[in-house]
Amino acid sequence: MAEQGDLRALRREYQAEALLEADVARDPIDQFERWFEQALTLQPDNANAMVLATASADGCPSARVVLLKHFDSEGFCWYTDYRSQKGQELSENPQAELLFYWPELERQVRIWGPVARLDHAAAEHYFAARPRGSQISASVSRQSAVVAGREDLVAAAMTLEEQYQHQSIPCPADWGGYQLRPERMEFWQGRENRLHDRLVYGRQLQGWQLVRLAP
Repeated sequence: MAEQGDLRALRREYQAEALLEADVARDPIDQFERWFEQALTLQPDNANAMVLATASADGCPSARVVLLKHFDSEGFCWYTDYRSQKGQELSENPQAELLFYWPELERQVRIWGPVARLDHAAAEHYFAARPRGSQISASVSRQSAVVAGREDLVAAAMTLEEQYQHQSIPCPADWGGYQLRPERMEFWQGRENRLHDRLVYGRQLQGWQLVRLAP
């Protein structure tokens, strides 16, 4: 009889095609866009879900799933409460890692780099496009703070809804966006017998350097 919590017998086999240096884009943002579009086709509701890993000033790590909202040659962006745990950690230690995992494609992408806040105009623009319910939740919730109970949050949401019944809800001053500027991007492709492909782009003065890592 197996021990409780013994997962050693769990196995999966990877059957994907090779990820070769000759087949990838010269720029990792272009390569990410290729993979993202394929993930979006297979899993449109979750393709932009990513693990955001941050650390406190003394190096204590924390991770959570957030949603990528836009990306370009400058970096990868998401939105949150600045007062949240991740917001506090980014103010102390403004660097992070993003992880995308697309199991249907047997792929991961890891992205490292420094993080900076987006300007408030970007936050206001995105906030205005959110569903009204999401606007209310962001306005009444001080993310990561202790609350007495769910009923307090529900009551606060109802009060705010009544206050702005016939008005637009303003973007909170403590809510906004972040951008991670990639310095290193790893593309991981699951392969047969765990001989996985790992291609890493590192930012150089004159562009990007591509190397392969052992699995």
